[in-house]
Amino acid sequence: MPNIAVLGTQWGDEGKGKIVDFLAEKADIVARFQGGANAGHTVVFGKEQFILHLLPSGALHPGKVCVIGNGVVVDLEQLFREVEELKVRGYDLTGRLFISGRANLVLPYHKMIDRLSDSGKGDEALGTTFRGIGPAYVDKVNRLGVRVSDIFEREALEARLNLTLVFKEDFADRSEDKKAFDRDYLLNSLLSYGDRLAPLVCDTSFLLLEAIEQDKNILFEGAQGALLDVDFGTYPYTTSSNTSVGGIFTGLGIPPAALHETIGIAKAYNTRVGNGPFPTEETGETGDRLRERGNEFGATTQRPRRCGWLDLVALKYTARINGVNKLALTKLDVLDEFAEIKVCTSYRINGAEMKNFPDELRHWESCEPIYQTLPGWQSPTSGLTSWGKLPQNARDYISFIEKFVGVPVNLVSTGVSRREIVRRS
Repeated sequence: MPNIAVLGTQWGDEGKGKIVDFLAEKADIVARFQGGANAGHTVVFGKEQFILHLLPSGALHPGKVCVIGNGVVVDLEQLFREVEELKVRGYDLTGRLFISGRANLVLPYHKMIDRLSDSGKGDEALGTTFRGIGPAYVDKVNRLGVRVSDIFEREALEARLNLTLVFKEDFADRSEDKKAFDRDYLLNSLLSYGDRLAPLVCDTSFLLLEAIEQDKNILFEGAQGALLDVDFGTYPYTTSSNTSVGGIFTGLGIPPAALHETIGIAKAYNTRVGNGPFPTEETGETGDRLRERGNEFGATTQRPRRCGWLDLVALKYTARINGVNKLALTKLDVLDEFAEIKVCTSYRINGAEMKNFPDELRHWESCEPIYQTLPGWQSPTSGLTSWGKLPQNARDYISFIEKFVGVPVNLVSTGVSRREIVRRS
């Protein structure tokens, strides 16, 4: 098995967790390279459902090493909650979870700043998860962040908190939660994690480079999706990190040559949580039907997701910038009952047809999807695991996607369970 990246190609929620979990069976290491606890990777097998926010999806496979890289912003409270919850359910991570000492921490004041900042933007609010991810990345780039390694040096940690809290006095004055900005509370709280954290912290870049030299198989797991990338997504309605392929190398400290294959995950339709452009969104009966059939509610926030038809212009764009070699199409079974299925093949912007993904927010204001309508299959695909058993119209739908995007679809998910997958290679 080569070293594989699993990346979302839409606005997140594509089913990356399930695909990583499926592929992790043959991997030695699963490494998370960006994002924070704003992710929600859902994995189902048997009658059990697991929702992971910070832990790599490989955590559910005994013996697999899980790495949280320097590009992730770590909420320690959430991390240890997940570790304990898995332990209670029979999944012990002792000796197989490692965290980069260079990773920045998400602290209580980041969550308060997140809430105060976004709520103050009115109609231009981004619709964040209020998990403090954006403000934590702001501190990282502004060199005001507290890193995992700081916890083991009391004087260094105290100095970092003293410095960063000076720049947050305005938010502290406006916040109802004064404890979130209290230096002594923060200091003692962070120091209390020291004993539990010490066995997990290492130079994860060195760990991964050694594994690469030993020809071990690594899965690189991203959070969110490429259309939320802070550089290449629908800016400013994006997350605060690089969700695309480049984030792997900066977020884990490995060379590009270490990546052999990139799998792009896409739903058979489109969804989005939060505000921002969504050309193919269906706000009426069709959107409600997709949401109900797909159980489209955020794994992290439980907010109803906006739903619409598959946008192939956007998918081709994200496949190109990420160098996607293979596609995994999820939730095909959600479309089983539709007599007709639309796919967006270009846009109309200010009266002119456009076949490329717009790079400026002003273009989205007048963007209308141009659709091609394909026949539905109106036959159950749920649980199917053989390509030959899929209805012909379902196979034709997948072939249309492959031809338009120029990338083969090698995995097709037909249900929520880890085994409900059609594998074509």
